[in-house]
Amino acid sequence: MGLEHRAASIRLIAPPTSKPGATRFEVRVPGADTNAHYVLAAILAIGWRGVEKKLKIPCPPLGKGEDVGGENDMGIRLARNLREATDRFTRVGSIAREVFGNEFVEHFGGTREHEIRLWDEAVTDW
Repeated sequence: MGLEHRAASIRLIAPPTSKPGATRFEVRVPGADTNAHYVLAAILAIGWRGVEKKLKIPCPPLGKGEDVGGENDMGIRLARNLREATDRFTRVGSIAREVFGNEFVEHFGGTREHEIRLWDEAVTDW
């Protein structure tokens, strides 16, 4: 998360850099090809989970211009590819299973696994 930080996954726009009425946050991770309904459901579900469990944000927001750096104590790195993301999403005890339920995770995860199989079977110019 970052305060006015354009490289952060979650960008917070808030005082003192803006007026209180303009306070907002931007989730900058989802791609343009995602299903907006799933993204919003995930944001709301994860946010509500944090409220219910009274979770604390483990690190202060990055300041404007602060270096994001590589691996550090700032949290878990996002998945690097669809296979890694699907593995995390579908594993037993995942947060996705907790907030969306096993039935949704099995179905949606299965569609991603199918996509990965199709990709692995494709012959490309690369």
